[in-house]
Amino acid sequence: MAKTKVSDVIVPSVFAPYAIQRTTELSEIIQSGIAGLDAEFDEIASGGGKTADLPFWKEPTGDDEVLSDSAGMTVDKITAGQDTCAIHNRGKLWGTNILAKLLSGDDPAEAIAMFVARFWSRALQRMMLKILDGLFDNTAGVLRTTHRLNIYSDVASGSITDAMRLTGETFVDGLQKLGDANQTLTSVAMHSDVEAKLKKLDLIDFIPASEGKPQLRIFQGRRVVVDDGCPKVAGTNSPAYTSYLFGQGAFALGNGVLDTEDAVETDRDITNSDTLLANRKRLIFHPRGVRWIGTPAGASPTNTEMAAAANWQKAYEDKHI
Repeated sequence: MAKTKVSDVIVPSVFAPYAIQRTTELSEIIQSGIAGLDAEFDEIASGGGKTADLPFWKEPTGDDEVLSDSAGMTVDKITAGQDTCAIHNRGKLWGTNILAKLLSGDDPAEAIAMFVARFWSRALQRMMLKILDGLFDNTAGVLRTTHRLNIYSDVASGSITDAMRLTGETFVDGLQKLGDANQTLTSVAMHSDVEAKLKKLDLIDFIPASEGKPQLRIFQGRRVVVDDGCPKVAGTNSPAYTSYLFGQGAFALGNGVLDTEDAVETDRDITNSDTLLANRKRLIFHPRGVRWIGTPAGASPTNTEMAAAANWQKAYEDKHI
C-alpha cells in the first residue's frame, strides 16, 4: 500500500496563507484585539532590512488664542517623531514522528495547518511576553515607573491582604496609571492562578461568544486573556504575579510575503525514513509607541534580546503608549 506523504497533501502556495489565516483565528491575543493586523506592516515586513523606521506626527500642544481685530494669531507648528520596529525572521522544522499522528484525520492538510497554526499562535504569545519583560524590567524598563503599579509584598502567605492582590479595587489603581486615557484599555492578560482567585471572588463575568466558540471572560469590562507565561516569581514566602493591561491594537502585527519555496518546504529523508515540513516566517510584532534600539547578534532579535530593557526606548507620550 502506498504511503501518504506530506508533499501529497500540502500545496505550499495554498498552505502558507491558510496557515497564517488559521493562526489569526486561533490566537487569543489577536482575537482579543491586543495585537492588530496592519496591511502597512505586512508591506514593511515583505521588504528588506533588519529594522524599519515608522515616522509619526506628534499631537499639537499649547492653548488656543483669543481672536483680535488688531493682531494676527501666532503661528505654531506640529513636530514629527520616529518609532522603529524590528523585523523578525523565524522558522520551524517538523519531522515525521509528529506529523504522522496528524495524517490520520479526514483532512490531513487541514490537520497539519491547524497544528502549525497553533504553534505560531503560542510563539506570538511567548514573543509578546518577552517584549513586556523588557519594557517593565525592574531596574531599567522604560515603562517601569510610568505604566506599572506595584502592589505586592513578599510576606508570609497568611499575611497577604487584598491590597497586595489583583482585586476590583487594585485594578482601578492600575488603570489610573494612564489617567484619563485609561478608557482606551480593553484587555487584561493574567496567570491562571490570578484568574482562579478572581473567580472565587466572583469577579469574572462570562459572556457567550458567537459561532460556538468558548465564552469570553470579562473582568471590570475588559476581556481576559489567561496565559501561564505571565510572570510568576516564587518569592521567599509567597509568589508574585504580573498582569498586563492593553489598549486595542497595542501590538502591531505584519506578515511578510515570502516566496512560496521559502515559506513552506516539504522533503523526504529516505535514509532515516523521515518526512519533513519546514515553515518560515518574516514578520513584524511591535509594541506601538516604544522604539526598538537594539542591535541583534543575528539576522533578527531573539526572544532573549527582546526581553532586554536596554533595547527599548519610548517614542510616544506616556498616555499614548
